[in-house]
Amino acid sequence: MKILVIEDNESVCSMLEMFFLKEGYEGKFIHNGKEALDFFMANQNWDIIIIDWMLPGMEGVTICRRIRQVSSVPIIMLTAKDSESDQVLGLEMGADDYVTKPFSPLTLMARIKAVTRRYQKDATNQVDEKFLATEHFKISKERREVIYNNQVLTNLTPKEFDLLYYLISNPKQVFTREQLLDRVWGYQFYGDERTVDVHIKRLRNKIGTKDQPFIHTIWGVGYKFDESLVSG
Repeated sequence: MKILVIEDNESVCSMLEMFFLKEGYEGKFIHNGKEALDFFMANQNWDIIIIDWMLPGMEGVTICRRIRQVSSVPIIMLTAKDSESDQVLGLEMGADDYVTKPFSPLTLMARIKAVTRRYQKDATNQVDEKFLATEHFKISKERREVIYNNQVLTNLTPKEFDLLYYLISNPKQVFTREQLLDRVWGYQFYGDERTVDVHIKRLRNKIGTKDQPFIHTIWGVGYKFDESLVSG
């Protein structure tokens, strides 16, 4: 596994490098935010990226947003900021998970494995289907491709794809946030139910309109996918 770590604390990098070697991972460590972004733009072949929030040169959330504009590679944010609003901001910028400092390296390794396990499983899973087709969408799980109104969506993160695929696979069925965390993120996920809200918000910004949002909020319960409903 190839891991790009953008972290300015050399002690943290040394600790992670030791654990990566033990697991057989290949790690690349860059300590400046701007340099790291430039490096990634020229070298995008990574299995996962770990980004510290506070960095010289450029903030981690900015790097996350810029990477997400061109790549769906899984991203984990490292942050000393433990407020809910900061964690939500990281997710809104495209992160798949976050780890709050100070952290145990074993915890981070578990997060890395959980995020990449689901991504790799979905990316390599051979499904006996051509497309999951609806009126507005055609989705290939094998290719992890979404065609929306005859245009390929290229800006979905891995988890946004998983969430959209699950909802479209179960049209008009209402799911609670807890159910979506369990069935889309899996039991290994350590986050909270607000994570679902953030990903739903990001999906709504990429598909649908105000009059036809596709993903509907069922107040007091959760969410459902329904193409037949149009907002009044």
